[in-house]
Amino acid sequence: MSFFRVLKERSYLISIKFSYFRTVNPYLKKYGFQSPKIETIPYDNLGIAVVIPCHNEPDILTTLASLKSCEKPQADYLIIVVVNQSEVTNGSVSKRNLETISEIERWKVSNPDFKLEIIKENSLPKKHAGVGLARKIGMDEAVNLFHQIDKDGIIVALDADCEVEPNYLVEIENHFINHPKTPGCSIRYVHPIDSENESINLGIIQYELHLRYYNQALRMCSFPYAFHTVGSSMAVRSSAYQKQGGMNKRKAGEDFYFLQKIIELGGFTELNSTCVIPSPRVSDRVPFGTGRAIGEFLEQGSTVFDTYNFESFIELKEISKWTEKLFRGEKITHNNPSVNEFLLSIDFENKVEEIRNNTSSFINFEKRFFTFFNAFIVLKFTHFMRDKEFANQSIEQESKNLLAHCYQIECNNKSIKKLLELYRNIEANHEY
Repeated sequence: MSFFRVLKERSYLISIKFSYFRTVNPYLKKYGFQSPKIETIPYDNLGIAVVIPCHNEPDILTTLASLKSCEKPQADYLIIVVVNQSEVTNGSVSKRNLETISEIERWKVSNPDFKLEIIKENSLPKKHAGVGLARKIGMDEAVNLFHQIDKDGIIVALDADCEVEPNYLVEIENHFINHPKTPGCSIRYVHPIDSENESINLGIIQYELHLRYYNQALRMCSFPYAFHTVGSSMAVRSSAYQKQGGMNKRKAGEDFYFLQKIIELGGFTELNSTCVIPSPRVSDRVPFGTGRAIGEFLEQGSTVFDTYNFESFIELKEISKWTEKLFRGEKITHNNPSVNEFLLSIDFENKVEEIRNNTSSFINFEKRFFTFFNAFIVLKFTHFMRDKEFANQSIEQESKNLLAHCYQIECNNKSIKKLLELYRNIEANHEY
């Protein structure tokens, strides 16, 4: 090979290298787990990327078929499935993942118009392998694709055991068009409660009622982060995702921690005009969540699901009323000694003083106050009050207490199923 030919080829490779680095996204350079794996930009008009982590999943084709049946949005969409496992995954799970990949690839051939990419991760680090990292890998891929076409697209999180309503993609697109300043949204979800196993039905009814009761209790307290944080039912703008450092690598609870960062940006919304239908199946893959909760419910042979005592939220609500007085520098104590004990444990007085000294307007003070007294602190509060004074009670009774207090609805004769339907209607339509 001549000297000039070698020089020409090296110059070409160098130009490719520099061209690549000119297009690397700043977020990915700082926070990316790995280099992007989707090598080509599939669609110039890409507007929505749906990311699905997939680990030991027996029926992802149902999820894909549900997405295929969706009405088509104006922009192009792409489904990114991240089939993943740890470097120490056992043989049966590895076998299932290989079968899943083959099933998806055959399905893709049979559905050539369906916009789908598979990312195969068969050796993720043991320390981080899990749903958080799998979501992050897929969502980061979406960031790169949107960056290459200079578009602030929508990144949607879904799970591999869900179905969606036919207007799912269209309504997500419309929601972000109609709310141009929203950084993200939670999407309405409804678990199926009509399986042949009545024990599973009873468990999922009470668990979903617990989630909705907790959300409504936070709304009663006027906290700004009273939104559902379900990993299979959320969407964010690529710009907001990047601004807040992207998805975390938690093995569980990744959705809760991630969405709190997005909610902090302000303008977070709810999308109630479509729906995700998550599976109520039993699962032991994560330490908490729907699958774990239903599994434990069945193992215990119980018929009653306990939740936080409504009295805890009555006490909590008082704190949310303090902000104006705290901004003026007034010293306030709660009527309940247990609450004061909790506030002392989180250094409440000094934290508030620090916030007050560093804000000149009430609007900024209030924003920083709720950044400090955030969803994590509220969760600690409920656990503290549970252990100290207000023991957990049945979700049936506490959900009735909330309805009577907030909506003046007496539900003494309503079944647990009717209670769930009532909460669903309140949250979806603000109707009761």
